[in-house]
Amino acid sequence: MAEQVKLTIDGREVHAEKGALLIEVARQNGIEVPAFCYHQDYTLQAACRMCLVEIEKTPKLQVGCTTPVAEGMVVRTDSDLVKKARKGTLEFLLTNHPLDCPVCDKGGECELQDMVFRYGAGESRFVERKVHTDEKQWSPVVFFDAPRCILCYRCVRVCNEGMNVGALGVGNRGVIAEIIPNKHDHLECDECGACIDICPVGALTSGAYRYQTRPWEMEHVGTICTHCGDGCKTTLGVRNDEIMRGNNRDQTGINGEFLCVKGRYAFDFTKHPERLQSPMMKTAKGFEPISWARALTMVGERFSLAKLSHKKFGVIGSNHTTNEENFFLAKFARQGLETKHIDHHRSGDLATFFDALSGKTNALATADDVDKAKGVLVVGADLAQQHPFLAFQARANFRHHHAQVFTVTTGPVREDNYAAASVRVQKGGEVAGAESLRDKLKAAGDLVILFGDAVQGDALRKLIAFGDSLGIPVKYICLVDYANSRGAFDMGLIPRDGGMSREQMLAATDLDVLWVVGANPLKNAKLASHPFMVVQDLFMTETAQQADIVLPAASAYEKNGTVTNTAGQVQKLTRAISVMGTKTDLEIFGQIAKEMGLNLGIWLPDKVFAEIRKSVHGYDISPATLAVSPAPTMPLNGRVAALPGAIQSAGDTLFTSGSLSKYSHTLNSVMEAPGKLYGGER
Repeated sequence: MAEQVKLTIDGREVHAEKGALLIEVARQNGIEVPAFCYHQDYTLQAACRMCLVEIEKTPKLQVGCTTPVAEGMVVRTDSDLVKKARKGTLEFLLTNHPLDCPVCDKGGECELQDMVFRYGAGESRFVERKVHTDEKQWSPVVFFDAPRCILCYRCVRVCNEGMNVGALGVGNRGVIAEIIPNKHDHLECDECGACIDICPVGALTSGAYRYQTRPWEMEHVGTICTHCGDGCKTTLGVRNDEIMRGNNRDQTGINGEFLCVKGRYAFDFTKHPERLQSPMMKTAKGFEPISWARALTMVGERFSLAKLSHKKFGVIGSNHTTNEENFFLAKFARQGLETKHIDHHRSGDLATFFDALSGKTNALATADDVDKAKGVLVVGADLAQQHPFLAFQARANFRHHHAQVFTVTTGPVREDNYAAASVRVQKGGEVAGAESLRDKLKAAGDLVILFGDAVQGDALRKLIAFGDSLGIPVKYICLVDYANSRGAFDMGLIPRDGGMSREQMLAATDLDVLWVVGANPLKNAKLASHPFMVVQDLFMTETAQQADIVLPAASAYEKNGTVTNTAGQVQKLTRAISVMGTKTDLEIFGQIAKEMGLNLGIWLPDKVFAEIRKSVHGYDISPATLAVSPAPTMPLNGRVAALPGAIQSAGDTLFTSGSLSKYSHTLNSVMEAPGKLYGGER
């Protein structure tokens, strides 16, 4: 246990770890020490002088953000001398800072504004004309207003240290110092917007949000990002049933305040003009809109007739829909339609993964483990491009805990920049590449192994066996795409007991009915037969264009329920908006079942989740627990039979996300889009 010291802060006796920063000790004991430049995750700057405190036997005020606590220290954080100093600091910061709060996007959330109100620096002794420079646009999503900048350098640190991109720097020195792009007059970066959210004032503003609304005019809804498998929480600012912005203002998700470009900006697909808002029926003249009542009746009748005639059904589910929807669809297929031909786009070999881990405990890693493990091994994945939050966790672990990071990939990845060792392999040589690092991995002490679709089948079993042979604690993450690929597998959207895989259904010449939910299997494939096809989706995808009936579905931002991220952590979705004319997939399932006269249970998310808790291993999670924190699932008990069908990642980058990226204006406007895998820094 670390050595403890006793000190006094504002008359209160407190105990703290020796060497801890005074600002953190004060905050841990409910005493606020204001600061602009300080951030607990990044290097110390001591630039703003807002955290000045008075320490007995010290001749002048000290900065709380770099002062370590010591035995017997007596500190005053709110004395008249401290208040006067902070007021003077604010007065100085306002020398050139424009007083444009009524039009500044940061109004209502500005830390400088809050401090000025608190310390009463309403007037200034500086009467000279303020220096003004024009606002600059550095990228489609980042604008910079230099006069508002207070040179706290938070943006530079989050870009350099947190994101490991280094797009921002500081030009000049002293009074003419200024934040600038490191390359020419624009940002070459991930377009993540972290610099905007971390800015304490309105110097950096969002191209997607600026001049749109005010914080107090919005409802702030915490939900889970719909784009990749990491399961980041995003807080959506909603006004008049429209998403205005995304961030993680309460920092309660597994991702803290981290969000990538997709989580922060790519919500705009929800209002794309091509969004389906009415059921569509194919006619000789093309697709025509029909009523929901007619569409559901037609689907129910055709499904019932096909079932009575013992026709062959195929069902292709989604890795974007909720656990409740996936569970209900699997139940509908097996019990209602009496078919075992059900599958989804599988982007990781979860079946072999669970089978290889059968009987083991503490073998599944979470995102937090990636931040805490002494060793992190990335095998067959471009982590920064495909799983940005897990990559962020690995970087944070290296920065804060000096973790050893290892990569085994077919090309350069960003993790190489700080890796203890990087191994380049040909496709198929990933496990051998990992084995070549045996001694280094064993010396790490404990290890988290993250692997992509390149490791599957026998190679995956060899990787697990290799991990076992190291003689150290090893945990694993099987990387999968999209918001709920793991949940789709857990809920049973897989071909069991002789059922056909997705690829086999598309190739079957005797398929009579094909029901496609939230997927686009015909984007790069063709149907071998001409079944009656029903598609539920947000847009008229390549698959929907071949359907007989198309039903407009709600997106993840428009429904309640749960999703399971790539690490097996179950989290809660909360509806933020509604789009006219759409229905949730769960409601569509329930109404089709009603038309068919089937009794599959109540189609409400909480009722379906109650059934999931009883029947799906690892999902016995109370709603109260889910409301406050994600819950990790455990490996399945027993053996898991091998499944037919292909396992392949979609290969999405930071700037792509399956069909959704096509309909996101932001993702299509940034310079880096569509990006590429294994391109190293870019």
